[in-house]
Amino acid sequence: MSGDDESSGWQLTESDPGVFTELLKTLGVPYIVDDLYSLDPESLASLQPLHALIFLFKWLPSSSDEPAVNAGHYDAEFPGFFAHQTVNNACATLAVINALGNIPEIPCGSQLSDLLSFTTGMDPQTCGMAITSADWLREAHNSLSPPSAISLDGLGLPSKSEEAYHFVVYLPVMGSLYELDGLKRCPVQHGAYEESGEGWVKRAREVIESRIATYPTGALEFSLLALRNDPLPSMQMQLKHLQDSRRESEAAEIIVKLTNETSKRERWAFENSLRRHNHVGLAHALLVALAKAGKLDSAKEVAKQVMKDRIERRKEIGDMDED
Repeated sequence: MSGDDESSGWQLTESDPGVFTELLKTLGVPYIVDDLYSLDPESLASLQPLHALIFLFKWLPSSSDEPAVNAGHYDAEFPGFFAHQTVNNACATLAVINALGNIPEIPCGSQLSDLLSFTTGMDPQTCGMAITSADWLREAHNSLSPPSAISLDGLGLPSKSEEAYHFVVYLPVMGSLYELDGLKRCPVQHGAYEESGEGWVKRAREVIESRIATYPTGALEFSLLALRNDPLPSMQMQLKHLQDSRRESEAAEIIVKLTNETSKRERWAFENSLRRHNHVGLAHALLVALAKAGKLDSAKEVAKQVMKDRIERRKEIGDMDED
């Protein structure tokens, strides 16, 4: 969960595939994470092999520690890897580690391999503490979430409690679909699935759609990411085979897919380079330059008008939706 307590040293993480893919690269795992905009069978099939689904939602405190009716049941005898979240803001990386720890024979870097070996046999609380105490992992997590250089402490402003969002992971383990939530005492089992057809993703779709249905219609308080094999190597091999076989039309289709995939990686790399840089200094320099040129007041008035126009447009859209 992401709250307003920054004392843990873990920073907030965006629900962005480029961020998660960069984390996997740091962990030495040859997978990627993609946005998932639909749970229909065609969308899920296009991402196979699919290893896990990472779900982000608005967290609300519950008076009951038990899963809701028809929302699975706690499995205290869970046979796999499970770690509790012991610090704020670590839920994104913890969701990834909880997923990777349950994928058999997963290729990974030495640091992650050592961490998973070290935590073998630990109870979830101790395991979570060991994971969030790993400096190298915290640094990898924070590398794309630089802390803000602006502090409002001491200004006498009223404290504001920010909305909290939380990452959990859904994946298959030993023939059943599990939900691994670091804030829950045990993994939640959502029942067995059929190996044929869509396999575990069919059951995952049912569970996630049922969960999404509990939100108000049109709510945008959640997102879904897919942990999958990197498709580039297989695309490149397929292209070479088609070109060697002189199947030019099929090769052209693969080239289009490769181009789109490569462009996506370039966009991720560019966005991550921006995340790694703190732009507060640049913003400050621009404000100083405007002030020296005597243009700061006029720029401020223009900004106020732009914001006023945006608010009015949002009100109009809201009124239209109500009608």
